[in-house]
Amino acid sequence: MRNKPWSFAGIGMLTLLATSAMAQPPATPLTQEEMFRRNVGTREEQVTPFSPHPIVGNLYYVGSYSLSAFLVATPEGHILINTNWERAVDGLKTSVEALGFEFDDIEVILGSHAHGDHMQGDALVAQMTGARVMAMAADVPALERMRPGDKQHPIDRVLQDGATVTLGGTTLTARLTPGHTKGCTTWTMTIDENGESYDVVIVGSMGSNPNFQFVNNPDNPTIADEFKQGFRVLRTLSPDVPLGSHPAMYGMAGKYERIGDGPNPFIDPDGYREELDAVEALFREVLDRQEAEAAAAEPR
Repeated sequence: MRNKPWSFAGIGMLTLLATSAMAQPPATPLTQEEMFRRNVGTREEQVTPFSPHPIVGNLYYVGSYSLSAFLVATPEGHILINTNWERAVDGLKTSVEALGFEFDDIEVILGSHAHGDHMQGDALVAQMTGARVMAMAADVPALERMRPGDKQHPIDRVLQDGATVTLGGTTLTARLTPGHTKGCTTWTMTIDENGESYDVVIVGSMGSNPNFQFVNNPDNPTIADEFKQGFRVLRTLSPDVPLGSHPAMYGMAGKYERIGDGPNPFIDPDGYREELDAVEALFREVLDRQEAEAAAAEPR
């Protein structure tokens, strides 16, 4: 298995102008639409590879400008978290190889939540690598409906809250943080770097998308309670290195610019709490508004 030090040799530095997906959190709270656009970016940003880079220890970024993908590299093969859109898989492969790793050495595919922008590429990557796909039980029905090119979505292991995935000395724990989807999954792990251990959290997403109906939702009557459960779980975590399914969730672009200019910029426990506070406050605001609108619409 090839595992040479990462470098930018042989890959061009992307020069896209700064956009909403790369912007740092503003001082004023974001609206639903602003938070959504900050996270998902443009169609181009979703499929354009961001410069692959190390985060901490054996954890690397291999995603796009607005959709995160992470590689956990181990001596026994690699774990990939998020394959993203199927049309972006070629760029994902290029990013993995630019870091000096073999794409074929991916042994396990995990995901943040059952939306196409994060997990549509699972079937193709599994075909290319032979990797096993593992997913949270509550997201399995949605994943089974995800069939790009009519390919069946592979699911080799069904996970429950607290399940662990271990490969080559690295163990990841799946935490169920529902709301954004039924089985939205936040991944936790401990990574060693330079003799120190760091707690890492990859937040699945607690975004209150503009089309989400929290009150009187006939398709998911418990969605508001699921969000509250997700936030309760996230409040129990205290990561040194907070990450997320969208790079804007942890200010990746700005931190990337500071690599090599002092301490590891991805070590940011305060950033975790600040983002969580902002996202939960937005959820509560939207929920309060929808509850008030529903009450006003009731017959007098």
